[in-house]
Amino acid sequence: MTTLRLLHAHDYRRMAWKNGGGITTEIARSPGDGDFDWRVSIAEIAQDGDFSIFPDVDRELMLLDGGGVELLIGSDAAVPLTQRYQKHAFPGEAPVSCRLLDGPTRDFNVMVRRGRQAAELLARPIVGAQLLFPAADTSWVVHVAQGHAVVSNRADGPRAEAGETLLVEFEQSGGAPLVLNGAGELVLVKLTRLA
Repeated sequence: MTTLRLLHAHDYRRMAWKNGGGITTEIARSPGDGDFDWRVSIAEIAQDGDFSIFPDVDRELMLLDGGGVELLIGSDAAVPLTQRYQKHAFPGEAPVSCRLLDGPTRDFNVMVRRGRQAAELLARPIVGAQLLFPAADTSWVVHVAQGHAVVSNRADGPRAEAGETLLVEFEQSGGAPLVLNGAGELVLVKLTRLA
């Protein structure tokens, strides 16, 4: 059994950062309220500043738009993200500050509860069919960064436009893959339940 859900931009929740230093547009999370096992969002960074602290959470940030950021994570060397879809992973409890390199940015964020979920963050152009293979305890977040995507091998397959997101949940392994077609660019998050 595969569950499909289309999220429109008006379904997303806009909120202040936990530390008040910016604005996040939350695309989806599991479970719905309170503590999360996973959370996917887009942050708008308009000024230099610190990130919120999230103990026991693994984070990954991907640059979507803008002139880039430089991440200062603990005592590690600075990490510049200057190319679209460039990404970096870091622990949520680490002290992180961000410096804008050339004006405001939009950044895709994935957070997972350590030990409960694992995430893989990818960016892909839509060139031909994209196949999502069913696997037990696996979900996909398919965000259309540009263009459109449609689930072409199901009669109830929705079409997602730029800025919209498909949530795909597989209950078991095996069976036919889900087939995505369209034109543009996708940001995909593969989520695997660990416990």
